[in-house]
Amino acid sequence: SAFLAAALLCASAAPTAFAADAAHGEEIYDSRCIACHSPDANRVGPKHRGVVGRTAGTVLDFNYSKAVKSSGVVWSEETLDKWLTNPQAFIPGQRMNFKVADPTDRADLIAYLKTLQ
Repeated sequence: SAFLAAALLCASAAPTAFAADAAHGEEIYDSRCIACHSPDANRVGPKHRGVVGRTAGTVLDFNYSKAVKSSGVVWSEETLDKWLTNPQAFIPGQRMNFKVADPTDRADLIAYLKTLQ
């Protein structure tokens, strides 16, 4: 039935929604991202506080690529996952050449970024 299909869909989606570990995401951030990014200061890459919900290319005083500035992307769990999976495929012409291959690491990292509000 449609109800059963909806229940199964929700049940299959629920573990992913609740499994993300922001504390592990912070460890990933501190080990892999901090060389270029900071929560509160622009470095090689833009600062990340408030990134979730922000339109790409809009942090003041950061020199974005034309590709990012004109992308129209709004950072959400979905868009951040695509970006971290393969930034160049998601926004061709951007300048970040770093990927997070493991889906669990990406989910944890995104969970951490969501705490930076």
